[in-house]
Amino acid sequence: MGWGDTWQRPKRTRLSWANVELNAAAAIAAAQLAVAGTVWWVGTFDDDSHGAGSGGGLAAAGLLCMLVLGPPLLAVLGLLHAAAHTMPAATLARLAARRARGSEAAWHLTFAVVLGALWAALAVALCGLSPTGAKALFLAASGVLPALGVGYVRERARDRVPRTHRVWTRAALAALGGCVLVAGAGAVGLSTGLIKEYEPPQLSAERLTGVWRGDGGAVLRLRAGGRAELTALPARPEFEDVATKDFTRCGGTGRWFLDTEGRYDPNADGSGPAQRDGVVVRLGNCGEDTYWTIGGTEARPELFVLFGDLDSGDLRSLRR
Repeated sequence: MGWGDTWQRPKRTRLSWANVELNAAAAIAAAQLAVAGTVWWVGTFDDDSHGAGSGGGLAAAGLLCMLVLGPPLLAVLGLLHAAAHTMPAATLARLAARRARGSEAAWHLTFAVVLGALWAALAVALCGLSPTGAKALFLAASGVLPALGVGYVRERARDRVPRTHRVWTRAALAALGGCVLVAGAGAVGLSTGLIKEYEPPQLSAERLTGVWRGDGGAVLRLRAGGRAELTALPARPEFEDVATKDFTRCGGTGRWFLDTEGRYDPNADGSGPAQRDGVVVRLGNCGEDTYWTIGGTEARPELFVLFGDLDSGDLRSLRR
């Protein structure tokens, strides 16, 4: 369609698009993706971290990597969004404006929403997203701001063609300001109590009894009286296997009990807040005692273990 062509004044007889229009759509898409990512990050403030990230070293390296590689990655994603969403909607808008009444800008917004809904429906079908969830809604509306940006650039070009590097610079500054504003609001919410820190549910031994299932066919049946039945359940490896694998899978029968003092938690060092409740599962002929920390919510509790390093371990969880 000639989306990368050098600037020419739009003509109703052509379907080519100026390079500055493509870059405007990509820059705005990248900026809104950065702000959306920050909103998602703030939304995890009250989530269960599952004990990960307390080491700090890898987290700092990950932050540095994000600061270095994040901008070029966002630029690539913005260009992909423009090529797959904003500019096809612009092409459809120009074709519709030729054959029907209405302004091309209005048609562009309409087709941006239509294509966004199609992409969201595809993500729901293939990735299992909730059709009413925030991610699907963001996909559906993600073409609106880039379409408005293309219209603005097109109007400005009647007097003077905007420079591409200025388009990206202004979008980057807007993204930085939006991210700082969202992160600051999240910090204020935490400090004032508007955002509550995560608190795990308090479950009695009676509520823990039942069948818990996880990935790989893992099944843990907690019987009243302390009897446990295991099928392909992840467990801490025996001492001689610690250096070669993070966990082993065990089956058979064993014992379990509720630990409300963190006494058997291998990660407990007594230096932090009160240790979390957990279920200790013992199986004599396979692996070592495994501490399944209680997480989730009162309505949807879970048991989890983070095998290996605290920063990059292998998280395994069980749900009823």
